[in-house]
Amino acid sequence: MTALDENRAKSQLAQKASVDVTAVTNLAIWGNHSATMFPDFFNAKINVRPVPDVISHREWLEKDFIATVQQRGAAIIKARGLSSAASAANAAVNTVYKLTHPTPAGDWFSVAVHSDGSYGIEKGLIFSYPIRSNGQDFEIVQNVPLNDFSKAKIAATEAELKEEKSLVADLIKK
Repeated sequence: MTALDENRAKSQLAQKASVDVTAVTNLAIWGNHSATMFPDFFNAKINVRPVPDVISHREWLEKDFIATVQQRGAAIIKARGLSSAASAANAAVNTVYKLTHPTPAGDWFSVAVHSDGSYGIEKGLIFSYPIRSNGQDFEIVQNVPLNDFSKAKIAATEAELKEEKSLVADLIKK
């Protein structure tokens, strides 16, 4: 469901920059499909330009944008009294499509996969990374630059996933 989060994040950035959502690329959702996910605006692009160069309102990016993406599902349920099932279904279809078709050169998309330890994330966690596909196989995009802000956000979502993993392990033991 991190494709759903990615779609929501791209919509927020496009709206703020007054561009079509198709102008937003290279946006990755790191971590958990929860309120700790990190929509990586630092590496995202709008019309091939880095998002922080297009949207210079850094406080909006670091606070309002992230919070809006993290809380969007809850906001929809509160407003409608229903989940965003159609949007979630569309995101699932988008994910399958993106995994089975080549990713455009230089771009990536978000999928929660079994961690192989990339970026120092605990092996075995189901963690959302930037992903590329050749149409048959996918890979975690390596060497995406991460600053201290990004690393802290990614560490927080990893910590939440580790806690969830521990809780599940405890339930299985019982």
